[in-house]
Amino acid sequence: MHHFDDIYPFSAIVGQEQMKKALILNAINPRIGGVLIKGEKGTAKSTAARALAHLLPSRLVVDGCIFGCNPADVKGMCVDCQKKYPDLISKSSTMRVVELPISATEDKVVGSLDIEHALKKGERKFEPGVLAQANRNILYVDEVNLLNDHIVDVLLDAAAMGMNFIEREGVSYVHPSSFILIGTMNPEEGDLRPQLLDRFGLCVDIEGIHDAEMRVEVIRRRQNYESMPEVFIGSWQSDEQDLRERIVRAQELLPRVAVSDEMLQMIAQICIDMAVDGHRADIVMMKTAATIAAFKGRTEVNEEDIREAAELVLSHRMRRQPFSEQQMDKEKMEQSIQKSQQEKKQPEQQEQNPENQKPKENTMPDGSTTTQFAEGQPFKVNQKPLATPRRIDSFKREGSGRRSVTESRDGKYVRSRIPETIGPDIALDATIRAAAPHQKNREGVLAVKIEMSDLREKVRERRMGNTVLFVVDASGSMGAQQRMTAVKGAILSLLIDAYQKRDRVGLVIFRGKSAEVLLPPTSSVELARKYMQQLPVGGKTPLAHGLSKAFEVLQREKMINQHTIPRLILISDGKANVSMGSGSPMDDAKEVAAHIRDAGISSLVIDSEKGFIAFGLAQTLSDELGAKYLKLEDLQADQIADVVKGIGM
Repeated sequence: MHHFDDIYPFSAIVGQEQMKKALILNAINPRIGGVLIKGEKGTAKSTAARALAHLLPSRLVVDGCIFGCNPADVKGMCVDCQKKYPDLISKSSTMRVVELPISATEDKVVGSLDIEHALKKGERKFEPGVLAQANRNILYVDEVNLLNDHIVDVLLDAAAMGMNFIEREGVSYVHPSSFILIGTMNPEEGDLRPQLLDRFGLCVDIEGIHDAEMRVEVIRRRQNYESMPEVFIGSWQSDEQDLRERIVRAQELLPRVAVSDEMLQMIAQICIDMAVDGHRADIVMMKTAATIAAFKGRTEVNEEDIREAAELVLSHRMRRQPFSEQQMDKEKMEQSIQKSQQEKKQPEQQEQNPENQKPKENTMPDGSTTTQFAEGQPFKVNQKPLATPRRIDSFKREGSGRRSVTESRDGKYVRSRIPETIGPDIALDATIRAAAPHQKNREGVLAVKIEMSDLREKVRERRMGNTVLFVVDASGSMGAQQRMTAVKGAILSLLIDAYQKRDRVGLVIFRGKSAEVLLPPTSSVELARKYMQQLPVGGKTPLAHGLSKAFEVLQREKMINQHTIPRLILISDGKANVSMGSGSPMDDAKEVAAHIRDAGISSLVIDSEKGFIAFGLAQTLSDELGAKYLKLEDLQADQIADVVKGIGM
């Protein structure tokens, strides 16, 4: 029988030092901005979050306050506690973990204002959401990459400001929402958009433990914990107490920690050399280094603190080259540290970095080397009608070329109307406008006297759009005869067209032994273009991996946004030579293709095969996908976008 107190001790978690460190630093200083834990399933992510809450000391809260305000912190209190101050009754309370379910709607997260109450009593009544419960606690968001982007934005905003602002029908409300944010994700299920990644203070990658002895230790501890929880927890009690005291000491020390100009210089130099975008990295690195110093019981930040901070702060913010893991380059960081120290001694000496030289354009690629090709000219998207059928499913277009919109419960409030049946989505502004002229003639004690005939409901709309996913073969066979240059030009013209339609565009490429999502679906053509320019070519052709990865991305896209229409564009010569399992590479590819067809995803195959002997493999695959088939050389530059529009775009 487990009680709520039987929580697996934080100190007893085996390994995962980076994850534990990131969690402790956020506990000392929640202003770091949370931590994103990336890792496979079953790697103690949620165990760690719960253990952290249990580890942290209990604190004083105002009795009866939904936000658990701190009775000593007048500035950070909610409006009600500020009014009652100083006549507040305080009680001791332990921190808890508030979990955010994946299906959470915006109202569940930010809370809602009780409109009925406002009308009947003429006063505001706030219905707390997850952000209210999370104040001064831990907010744990599992699989943050599967949440609607809009909800992630709201969470990260509150985490950054320590406040939650709610604006509904012109009635606004604000309350404190300062919490330790712990997000987790399994990278196999698709990544977070870069601008959301950047908003997490720290990020740690955790892997399963591959050392047999450590794995045995994990099993043994779990076994002991499950068979005799009280005894097991008791045996870790003193370790937990030591860590708890160390955290409290660090919290007291933190305000006194100083970061010298020399150290700030070093932070800036590292961020410049590691090519991170924006300034958030520098600021978070400074806060993290100061917190590390406090945790080690010092009031001066030193070089070692900065090294440790950089590992936690930079890994998810670096611009990454295709097929290179987003990892910290330790040597490069050491060079930056040396450089910032040298510049102090002799500022005029600039060193050349040999790493940044571009690869030569004219070398002939083979299967083992990778080459970068110039980007073809973006084709002008031709408006001439083609002989091909224009669309499979036509869309109503608005003047600007944007997609048509559709009514949807989770869309944006655009106007109001008289409801057929009274639902929950009452448009208060319109209802009061309708009731206003009749106020003189109505009896009653309400602040505003509303009748059924006044009620108006909200009409919400979402724009319909395509998600166009390019699946591009970047294997060695694509390198010949500048084929890749033509392909890049083609893709670029499609990107521009997609941008004008406000479609979302993604890019999956495959080469060597695997496929990777180079660009998760985004509406930023600039970003897609940036990634296209640095597309390396070479290696084998893992076609099945490419299709499988694409299928995953489009399925996730459909989960997040039911109103999107997924499209797949495969550009390849079809010469698959890496299989996923034990079957033949081509059979594997065909099997995935059949799944894609069955899921109702429309596709287009652009066959890039050249040469006197044609194998016709891309054609076979195209039939399997139920796709439209085209040859790259038959396409005039200005036709390709038109043809793509022909598959129902």
